[in-house]
Amino acid sequence: MTVHSSLQPYVDAWTHATTAISELVSPLADGEWHRASGLPGWSVKDVVSHIIGMECEGLGDPRPIHTLPVDLYHVKTEWQRYMEVQVDIRRHHTGPEMTSELEYVLIRRGRQLRNENRGPDDKVRGPLGRQVRIEDYLRDRAFDVWVHEQDLRRALGKPGNLDSAGALVARDLLVERLAKVVAKDAQAAPETVVVVDVTGALDFMRTVRVDKDGRGSVDGSVSLGPAVTLSTNWETYLRLATGRTTVAAVEEQVKVEGDQKLAAAILRNFAVTP
Repeated sequence: MTVHSSLQPYVDAWTHATTAISELVSPLADGEWHRASGLPGWSVKDVVSHIIGMECEGLGDPRPIHTLPVDLYHVKTEWQRYMEVQVDIRRHHTGPEMTSELEYVLIRRGRQLRNENRGPDDKVRGPLGRQVRIEDYLRDRAFDVWVHEQDLRRALGKPGNLDSAGALVARDLLVERLAKVVAKDAQAAPETVVVVDVTGALDFMRTVRVDKDGRGSVDGSVSLGPAVTLSTNWETYLRLATGRTTVAAVEEQVKVEGDQKLAAAILRNFAVTP
């Protein structure tokens, strides 16, 4: 094994999720490719196009030269424009063309990752041309493909893998960002403690603490008498934290105890992905 030990879990999670995606879309009929994915402006085919495009960039393939149509209502930011190029150039591809390209790209990318011999602190080119640590880049790729696997599963009515290796990567990444949600975005007062209790396929409890200087941190210790306790199931947590649903749409799946005003502010800022 040439992959650094700290990178291997992300390579494994990426491999598991991309294999699942390939198995999900390979048998799709033409109409199923056009199902809404739940992401603004994107069909099932668009989600797969995004995955293909990002893995092509990971391989170092040149980005396509393409001018986006002016009527894409869901494209509003530089980040969205960047991501949309790889999607829009494939909008007229057929299902067989999509599955063939996906299979070829994943074979190439899988071979590249198996032969990776750089260390976690080495830099690679990320989205928008930014230089990022390879560990951060691979973690983000594992997170991205697993979250999109779940988008596809919801769109196609084929749930599963909510407790897979990719799910664990997603949990840890999303939980890390709770500190900013509570301390900065929701502006919790110094010395505030908030507990998030999640059940389901992944079962965990995390405590967010805001110190006297207003900085947030997250740990797994139990806290007595928190200002707020938020309880929900893992799939609802995932959908809220990745902006796939609104609080109003899932309010029956979210139990709030304690300071209702602070809880509302936390939930308003719960989505932490672009």
